[in-house]
Amino acid sequence: MEKETKVAFPMIARYNYAIRYIVENGLDIKYVMQPRMTRRTMELGSRYSPDSVCTPFKSTLGSMIEALEAGANTILMVNGLCRLGYYGELQEQILRDLGYQFEFINLSEYTTGKKRDYLKAVKRLNPKYKVARLTAAAIEGVKMAEYIDELEGIYYKSCGFEAEKGSCKKIFDDFLNAMQAASSKSEIESAYRKAKSAFSQVRLNRPEPLLRVGVIGEYFTVMDSFSNLELEQKLADMGVEVHRWMNITNRNLHYSGEKNMNVRIKDLCTYEMGPTSTANIWCARDYAERGFDGIIHVKSAGCTPEMDIMPVLQNIGADYKIPILYLTYDSQTSDTGLMTRIEAFYDMIQMRKKVIR
Repeated sequence: MEKETKVAFPMIARYNYAIRYIVENGLDIKYVMQPRMTRRTMELGSRYSPDSVCTPFKSTLGSMIEALEAGANTILMVNGLCRLGYYGELQEQILRDLGYQFEFINLSEYTTGKKRDYLKAVKRLNPKYKVARLTAAAIEGVKMAEYIDELEGIYYKSCGFEAEKGSCKKIFDDFLNAMQAASSKSEIESAYRKAKSAFSQVRLNRPEPLLRVGVIGEYFTVMDSFSNLELEQKLADMGVEVHRWMNITNRNLHYSGEKNMNVRIKDLCTYEMGPTSTANIWCARDYAERGFDGIIHVKSAGCTPEMDIMPVLQNIGADYKIPILYLTYDSQTSDTGLMTRIEAFYDMIQMRKKVIR
């Protein structure tokens, strides 16, 4: 009897709902949704990872272990423009050394830009897949990811000012629960319209003056709320309007490209500086030009591309007179230490706002 394929993907932000939808609806195979990342996830990943490796390696490895514990027998791992592109091979070897038996599909091996190579990866999951069905599910799954990004952005810009505490969170949580259970395009669209309408009806009490902070940084850590210790939620709870450009919609689905961004920041840097570096420099300048009160730069420990752009960000801070807080995360970063720095940053930008007025 042929073994049933049970696929899992390391947890990243809230996008696993869309991945599940594509796998189950497009390939007709079971997707294993492991628990959201917790301290245990990081402890597992750190225990079996090289000590000096960057934090996303540890968290994704821990998430893979939890997926295998939850019953997955096939693991997917993505490609990347930094060391992420090399993670898969090492993580697979670590898991096999731990005694796990599983199929590992490293998408780095298939990311050549050629359609036939992508289809080879698909065939490993389901040799009998149907192109029309997969295409439809992929389009719908991508749209789900866009909706998640859009509503997440609305949530973080609004939840700090809601008149009825918890109303925004309930709307967003209900939407995410609907995405986790969605099995059709109509269910996705219905849940999105319901949430969008509900957000528009939430009564907000925005203070004057309003503090706006832009959050930029390394792709994985800045998007994943567990990895950045709920940074955006902490800021919102202080009464800050939080903006974050970096998400799958902006960086992957509707990205204007490095060349277009380089034109706007050519006076700041001459060369391409890494995976998300150009976008982060562009974002920092954009927030500064739009009169934001502060910028927070997020990265994992050892993230070379994000370390490289820090001098450029310092120049932006000096040129536009905008404060920038630099946060580095590793497996030992504590919630208490983070709160101390955020509170100090908040007090500083609040005082500057009063003085400038």
